[in-house]
Amino acid sequence: MIKHIVLWTLKGKADGIDKQEAIAKMKIKLESLTGKIDGLLSLQVGLNKNSSPEAYDICLVTEHISWEALQQYQDHPLHKEVATYIGEIRKNRAVADFEC
Repeated sequence: MIKHIVLWTLKGKADGIDKQEAIAKMKIKLESLTGKIDGLLSLQVGLNKNSSPEAYDICLVTEHISWEALQQYQDHPLHKEVATYIGEIRKNRAVADFEC
């Protein structure tokens, strides 16, 4: 099984809306991928509650059946649509992929 973890901080005024509204919208968009992409076993979105200045705003954890399934997820048109939106509103991004 492959785990894919992504952390983001968003711009102060993202997508022309308040940052907290943008985070909520992003969560809905990410969760909409559940059950729509072959090889995607699970998808969780967490909203940060840590007040540290180093903390990220939102976290995504997905599980995939294989490295190939992770690549298919990343290449999938639905994922690309969400990724494009996120690219417009994000300030920073960190990612890690590992086998477990």
